Parts: sequence; C-alpha cells; structure tokens
Amino acid sequence: MDRDRATGRDGSGAEEDIARVPFATVLASVVGLWLCYFLLTTARGDLLDLGFEQEILWRRALACLAGIAITLGLWLVLRLFDSVALWAKISAALLLSLPVALAIAQANRLIFADMEERVFSRVAEQRGFVVRRSGAGDLLVDIPGASLPAVPSPLSATDSITVRADQWLGSSSDQLIELLFGRYFMMLAWCALYLALLAGEKARAAERREGAYRRAAKAAELRSLRYQVNPHFLFNTLNSLSALVLTGRKDAAEKMIQTLSTFYRRSLAEDPTADVPLREEFALQKMYLDIEAVRFPQRLRAEYDLPPKLAEARVPGMILQPLVENSVKHAIAPSSSKVTITLSAREEYGRLVITVADDGDAAARREEPQGGFGIGLANVRERLEARFGSDASIVSGKVPGGYVTHLRLPLIGLQGDGEHEQGRRRASHSDR
Repeated sequence: MDRDRATGRDGSGAEEDIARVPFATVLASVVGLWLCYFLLTTARGDLLDLGFEQEILWRRALACLAGIAITLGLWLVLRLFDSVALWAKISAALLLSLPVALAIAQANRLIFADMEERVFSRVAEQRGFVVRRSGAGDLLVDIPGASLPAVPSPLSATDSITVRADQWLGSSSDQLIELLFGRYFMMLAWCALYLALLAGEKARAAERREGAYRRAAKAAELRSLRYQVNPHFLFNTLNSLSALVLTGRKDAAEKMIQTLSTFYRRSLAEDPTADVPLREEFALQKMYLDIEAVRFPQRLRAEYDLPPKLAEARVPGMILQPLVENSVKHAIAPSSSKVTITLSAREEYGRLVITVADDGDAAARREEPQGGFGIGLANVRERLEARFGSDASIVSGKVPGGYVTHLRLPLIGLQGDGEHEQGRRRASHSDR
C-alpha cells in the first residue's frame, strides 16, 4: 500500500508531486478562525448586555465546535481541487462555501432556538417595551409612544402600539438569510487563507525539488571528478608495475601488486561524493607512496605531519591523490637523487590548510602534467569548487628548493566547528 501511495496509481509518481497543506496546519487555521469568532461574539454579547452569560457561553462554544467540524468537512472536499488550476480552486471555494455556510447557520439556529425568545424579551424590557403573548400564542411587543420618534396625532406619548415579534425581528427565513451571508463570508475568508497556505506549500515543494535537483547535479559532478582520479592513478601505477616486471624485479612487483590491491579495496569502498577523515586521506596517500617506493627505493622519501587535533577533519576522498602523483612523476621520476615528499596539515584562522610539497628540481618542472590523462591540478581545483564553492582555494607553484601546493578548506568535522567558522569569517573580513 505504501509503495502504491508513493508512486501513484499509475506508477508514475504523479500523486507524490501534489503539494498538500499538512492537516495540523489546516486544523490550526480552522480552530483559529472559530476561536476568533467565539471571542468577538462573546465581547459583543458583553457590550450589548444580553444576559444569560453562562448559558449563552456554552451554547456559543457548542456552535463553534459544530462550525469547526463542518469547516473541516469543507476542507476534505476542497482538497480534491489542490492539483487543478487557480480559477478552478476559486470557483470551487465560491460554490462549496454556500451549502457549508447554510449548514453552519442552521446548526447555530438549532443551538440557540430556545434562547431567542428569552434574549429578545430581556432586550425589549431594557428598552421599556412590554412583551406578552396573545391568546393565539403569538409573541407581542407593546411599544410606548414616548419611545417612538415624533408621530402625528391622534397617537400621544402616553399611548402605545403593539406589533408582533416576528415583525420586529423579521421572519425566520429573513433571519436565516442574514445569518447565512455572515457565515458565507466567514467561509470565503477561510478558503482564501487555505489557498494562500496551499500556494506556500507549492512554493516550498518547488524549492525542495529544485534543491534536490541541484544536489543530484552536484553529486554527479563530484562523482565524475572523483572517477577521473581512479583511472589516472591506475594508469601511472601500471606503468610503474610494468617497469618492475621488465627489469626483472619480481619480488618488488609482487609487493606492489599486493599493496595496490589493498589500496583499491580501501579507495573504491567509499562513496565517491562523501568526505573522509583527514587521517584516512593521509593513510591512503602513504599507501600509494609505499607502492611507488617499491619502484624508487633509493630516491623516494616521504614525511607526514598531521596534528592529532586535525585528524578527524573532513576532506573530499582522494583529494590529495593527483597532487602526490604529480610530485612522484615530475620530481622523483626524472631525478637521480633522493627527493622528499611532504604532506602536512595545519589550522590557520579557523581554516584547514593542507600542503603537498617536494624538494625536487623545480626549474625543470612543468605546472601541469603532460602525460597520463593530464587531470592533476585541474581536477583538484574543480572538485574543491564543486564541493565548497568559493570557500576553498588551491595555490600551487615553484618555490626555492622545490614545488608546493596549498589547499585551504573549511574546517569541518571537528567539535567547535562554529568557532572555527567564526574565526574564518573574521579572517576574511580582515583580508578585505
């Protein structure tokens, strides 16, 4: 049943796309409407001094409860038009509100039926009128001439006229019509509120869909960029393995294959769009450099500087791989002397700074790799932009005694991220 409801009757998912106002919101709007009516009519009754406060109060509360139930019935029918055009919703609200208003008016009359005569008699006596019943049972009102505006003779101020109560109050149908119009406009006001809430839900649903599309596109971009790294690494590693086989170093080749298997098992098991702890990223790069150390046992030296407090900082998986590969390819491979590759991390103004450096011959080095698939710095730059936008940066270039690349990222994944973020913002303001 749940699956059918999620995908729609035809399996297309059309029902899921219909924006709905939550029942709790609808109930709150209906209760709020009738609570407001209850308070206003109670205040009006106190101002007019109608009397019978306690009896009128509970009857008014009962009438409001009936109004709430009937209005919720209107909502059950009106929500069937949630997916149609606006003009159809408005037409439905105008038409459906009329019978609903009639039902509310009739319920109100039934609840107050036996109170109407007593309230009328009390109000009439307060004005100095005399209320009595005729022999036929009709309710009559004697109105003194003094209570009337100037009248022509022979009626004097001491005389009185007698009218029937229904002539004073109007017929039952007249009273019902007057009550009906009042309730009709109440229902129209609530329908307008409901349509506004529905429009708000549709806007939020559109924002959620747009956000989901953006996240899906961003995840696809991150996944694509990450997948570029794997074949690039494999290409370079297989070249190294081939060189070992051709030179007859079978033991070294076997060791490289075992380490390579472990490396790929760990790197491919992760979600390509997920962040990983910095300690895992350093461990992965150490494994890669151990693989390359089989090929360059006399020339490759690696150093790692990861402060314990930054070990759990989150970074995109394999973000350092192209940088480390570049150092191996452009600093170690063409060199005949020992080259040290250094991976280090530090906190700077509430941001994470990761450095990949080597002390190879910087003068002969190119800014971008020319062999392999040529992804290098471009891939890292695009991945950082896709993941962090303008909050991350990469700076790479030759320095005296080697080549250095600095990654500056938001410091996330640690306790007190809020403090780090505040520090980063203070630093960015001071830079301006």
